[in-house]
Amino acid sequence: MTRTPHRPARRIGFLLFDGMMALDLVGPMEAFAIANTEHSRTGGRPCYELIVIGLRRGDSTAVSGLVLKPHATLSDCPPLDTLLIPGGEGLRENAATAAQVTRWIKQRAPTTRRIAAVCTGIYGLAPTGLIDGRRVTTHWRYAGSLSQRFPALRVETDAIHAKDGKFYTSAGITAGIDLALALIEEDLGHAAALQVARELVVYMKRDGGQGQYSQPLQQQVAITDRIGELATYIDAHLAGDLSVESLAARHHLSSRQFNRRFRAAFHVSPAAYVRAMRLDRARQWLDDERCNVSRLASMVGFASDDAFRRAFEQHFGVSPHDYRRRFAHRKPVGTPGP
Repeated sequence: MTRTPHRPARRIGFLLFDGMMALDLVGPMEAFAIANTEHSRTGGRPCYELIVIGLRRGDSTAVSGLVLKPHATLSDCPPLDTLLIPGGEGLRENAATAAQVTRWIKQRAPTTRRIAAVCTGIYGLAPTGLIDGRRVTTHWRYAGSLSQRFPALRVETDAIHAKDGKFYTSAGITAGIDLALALIEEDLGHAAALQVARELVVYMKRDGGQGQYSQPLQQQVAITDRIGELATYIDAHLAGDLSVESLAARHHLSSRQFNRRFRAAFHVSPAAYVRAMRLDRARQWLDDERCNVSRLASMVGFASDDAFRRAFEQHFGVSPHDYRRRFAHRKPVGTPGP
């Protein structure tokens, strides 16, 4: 019997420098490490070899004060399959560091299959000229200044992550995990990436644009009135009592006063807002075939299955079962469902 040759582990390099954002490196690195663990559980060998590359020998200190030690340096780094460049003020604002990183990236690019920049890690990649004319993204706070400094880039301000050729970029901080999941999905398939997402307790693919802002957080950023805190409370208690009377009592207001202030802040009635939030959460859970549709109505606070079905059809133009049939992700083998 002919045996399939073992594929060597892909070597993923993570750049390390003083003043980096630690989560830009640690988040994606943990995602690849979990992919190795999950693959080993089924009898496979590690899919990835993870290596941290310092600009020099010795420790580097992240913005948070976390001290990190490299496995190799720019001068003795072995060949890489994928290079990941974290962001941080040490690269974004330190011209000497940026110049050193840019020169090295340009040298390594021809022999590296993928090059990915997390958040403001793009400030090390952009000066190479390798991504001129390409679609890129970065943290929303720096998108404007990035466009001004590098006008040849096609900056998409609302993307979680972007791919153009062999180059990948992501939005801020935790979006590096989204990017890592996308790379894992490319390498190992959807089921493997979904299992990593489950272990990390994150969405496999986030809806919308720079969705490190969830809808409740968007509301809190936009609304300075204390009533804006209700967005997070509602999101966390969708199965509970979210009647006008109950919400008004939390703010020590009459129902009439509460309704008026809520409309002024959210530009919609409390009932309409709660209904939209419940339906959006139901839609998110329907994306995953592990979710039991028969329990969904009570899980998001509807009085009956029939009321939930009618509301869902009215809002999305399709029944919950039809939505599940068209859009749900397939359940990975061996994963329990709720």
